Amino acid sequence: MTKSSSLAIWLDAARPKTLPLAIASIVCGSAVAAWHGKFSVIIFILALLTALLLQILSNLANDYGDAVKGTDNDDRLGPQRAIQSGLVTPQAMRKAMIINGILTAISGLTLITLACDNLRDIVGFIILGALAIVASVAYTVGNKPYGYRGLGDLSVLIFFGWLGVAGTYFLQTGEIAWLILLPATACGMLAVGVLNINNLRDIENDRASGKFTLAVRMGPLWGRKYHLFLLGGSVFCLALFNLLEIHTWMGWLFILTLPLLFKHGKQVWESTEGAELRPMMGMMVKCALLTNILFAVGILFS
Repeated sequence: MTKSSSLAIWLDAARPKTLPLAIASIVCGSAVAAWHGKFSVIIFILALLTALLLQILSNLANDYGDAVKGTDNDDRLGPQRAIQSGLVTPQAMRKAMIINGILTAISGLTLITLACDNLRDIVGFIILGALAIVASVAYTVGNKPYGYRGLGDLSVLIFFGWLGVAGTYFLQTGEIAWLILLPATACGMLAVGVLNINNLRDIENDRASGKFTLAVRMGPLWGRKYHLFLLGGSVFCLALFNLLEIHTWMGWLFILTLPLLFKHGKQVWESTEGAELRPMMGMMVKCALLTNILFAVGILFS
């Protein structure tokens, strides 16, 4: 199946550096639920496991889809993926995706069974879970992958933001509060920022390969303006949530990341070549995780 069956290769294919995005959404939603006096450790663990499995499934599918379509080539500026490097065959990657999808479904169904107490909620979350699995794969796989049409940003906002945060809140509390959409949107925008760095970095190769991401459609200048909007918009949403809901100074703990966000935004704005954006992917992931963690800690201590 593979030229090397070492665990390290598959761990690298799972792209662990991106997994904090899944962690952030579950932590954020659970923190708001705990602030409202409702929190289950079991639901938190299962939600976290399901989110991580979905993220890994998406990463494996991206590896497979971009390799098959020829987008992963020598002109791509990002790190080599498993199939591109020849360490994993497409057949082995497909099998890994199937196994991962089954594990995701088992984890998700267990979560839904424990968290939901009526048929309507159970059916609703099963549908949402199925859509999440399909979306994880269809981003780059298939004849008409939506990631190649510039819809990846919207998908990330929905699944890493609105569904990840608000869905976790509902599973913990059994109810929905519209104000949860503010931290959910903030979490989603930060996750979109990670995708945008990736797309800005490979904008030339993606355009040549027929992958018309939102960054390709907007161009380098507007892509960078869009990135600053994502950073500023996330801070605005968290600040508005604090003003409307928390009303304590501890709720502003997340502003400790403002210098880091400003420095990152400045570096992205001043970069002129895709290669200059290589180290900024990791920084954006750190910005997203740290902002959400500080927001969650601030809420819990409020």
